[in-house]
Amino acid sequence: MHQGRCTLPPDEGGRVLDRLAGLDQVIPPHQIGHALASAGRRNPRSCPLTHEVVLRVVLAMGVLSDLPIRQVFRHARRLRADEASPGRSALCQARRRLGVAPLRHLFARVARPLATPETPGAFDRGQRLVGIDGTLLDVPDTPANARAFGRPTGGRCDGAFPQLREVSLVELGTHAEIAVALKSRRCGEPTAAQGLRRHLPADVLLLADRGFSSYSLWKRPELQGVRLLWRVVSSLVLRPTRRLADGSYLADVSRKPYERDADRNGIAVRVIRSTLDDPARVGHGREHVRMTGLLDPAEAPARVLIALDHERWEHELAFDE
Repeated sequence: MHQGRCTLPPDEGGRVLDRLAGLDQVIPPHQIGHALASAGRRNPRSCPLTHEVVLRVVLAMGVLSDLPIRQVFRHARRLRADEASPGRSALCQARRRLGVAPLRHLFARVARPLATPETPGAFDRGQRLVGIDGTLLDVPDTPANARAFGRPTGGRCDGAFPQLREVSLVELGTHAEIAVALKSRRCGEPTAAQGLRRHLPADVLLLADRGFSSYSLWKRPELQGVRLLWRVVSSLVLRPTRRLADGSYLADVSRKPYERDADRNGIAVRVIRSTLDDPARVGHGREHVRMTGLLDPAEAPARVLIALDHERWEHELAFDE
């Protein structure tokens, strides 16, 4: 069999074209040119594998992840049937010359919220539902990746593959990632999330799990006017300052215990405590604690926020996808 020949079943050919056509709709050609210009990528000599061609191939690899790079090249250049397919080595060298900078600029230009107020599950009372969460991803087993990202440890030996930590903002109604931070697995999720604050739209209700609960992360978005609904550890000291009619209460969150005791530098939050009462489900009888900047129970009743918090799991589905 000749290298680069398509091995897909005949009925899969249309699906390949559909995926590439969809990619062209999401990432218009002019955005590719702008990203290359922003990254300072100019073709120094005449070469069939220009930066524009290679960037298109790299993008196609994202939607044709089950194919080797030569076959991806042939599909991405399907309208040029008379064009010779370069060797795998030439394609890999061209990817190295392209570098990561054009992809960063392209992501910054293209990644954005997609939902409209009519999109099911994307808004609640005019607030765009966005989640923040993290995951670990395997990367190729190379010495450079091991130094940069680290390996999982434990058991009898280190893990087989280095891993990077991805923390992202996802529009929960569409599963669109609107901002991403890629760090070493040694970097904690709250630290990795620090750089994502500036990407938050103004109309957001930000949902997060208890791994992100920290004073600094809570304070910065609040200063930007972003509304928050976060699950926190049940051991966090949250002394009531005012009881509310729906069973929630107001409290102050402080950076240090002595500031809390002295009633200084606190952030006013609303605390919602709930207990899962379903013997058939895992976690029966366990108390869950949530904090929110939505202080008015008439605007956001506790029962509504408890149900809304479960939308965070859409983020996990986005990772699976």
